[in-house]
Amino acid sequence: MIAFIGKRLMVTALVLVVTSILAFSLVHMAGDPAVAMAGEKASPEQIEQIRRLYGFDRPLAVQYLGWMGDVLRGDLGRSNYLKEDVAPILVRHLSVTAVLGVLALAFALALSIPLGVVAALWPNSVVDRLALVVSVIGQSMPSFLSAIALIFVFGVMLHWLPISGNATPAHYILPAVALGYYASPAIMRLTRSGMIDVLQSDHVRTARAYGLSPWQTIVRHGLRHAIIPVVAVASVQFGYMLGGSVVIEAVFSIDGIGNLAWLSIRRYDVEVIQAILLVVAASYAVLSLVGDLLNAALDPRIRV
Repeated sequence: MIAFIGKRLMVTALVLVVTSILAFSLVHMAGDPAVAMAGEKASPEQIEQIRRLYGFDRPLAVQYLGWMGDVLRGDLGRSNYLKEDVAPILVRHLSVTAVLGVLALAFALALSIPLGVVAALWPNSVVDRLALVVSVIGQSMPSFLSAIALIFVFGVMLHWLPISGNATPAHYILPAVALGYYASPAIMRLTRSGMIDVLQSDHVRTARAYGLSPWQTIVRHGLRHAIIPVVAVASVQFGYMLGGSVVIEAVFSIDGIGNLAWLSIRRYDVEVIQAILLVVAASYAVLSLVGDLLNAALDPRIRV
């Protein structure tokens, strides 16, 4: 297990290094940052002054090494638009998106795993067809369309839930459902296919022969093995929810990391854009690592 963890940590560290290079390069590939920050009406002297002030006149390799050195010390730079350090800005917005992501993932798991298990227990039945319909609708419907439908039904028609902002816990319900429903089809299909395979295996038939109850057979000997690929997918889906919630946050006017990314791109706030790219990509890598370690703990064969 120690060797497996060491290998996964090395892979994750390599991914983070490559990610940092891409996050730094993408901003500069979009054009001259000094020109974008100075504005359309800036004179050449003003552009050159900004280029020297922010160090854009140095070679890119030197700029990257200096930026990474600051990042490793916990300094993500200073926003040229908001005029404050980037780290507190990210913490403030990322905490909102993290809460939304956790609630959305919880909804996706609570919806998809029971549906997948029930569909596997009665394949080609009405329940299985219903689960398939739920999966197809969730996969084909864009997240913004389901968000608008939820707003219209539960906010405009029924007046049950708030539809804008993130001031109270109730404000997170509709966006969490919209974001989680889009992620649920993949988890449901994996659960269904995994349960069908496991229920036909020898150890499940042996458990039934020993007289174990259906609940013990399904949960202890079936779902435990079928859930292994779901863990990996759920960890990646949570990373998607952190980085891909721009549309949902825009529809519900939530002040999270997605909304911050959109505003920073419009403002060409270089330090904030680079920090968001790095943090979101790093969260993907770390969550993938966590998923691999959980899978290795559930199934010792993965360690080999």
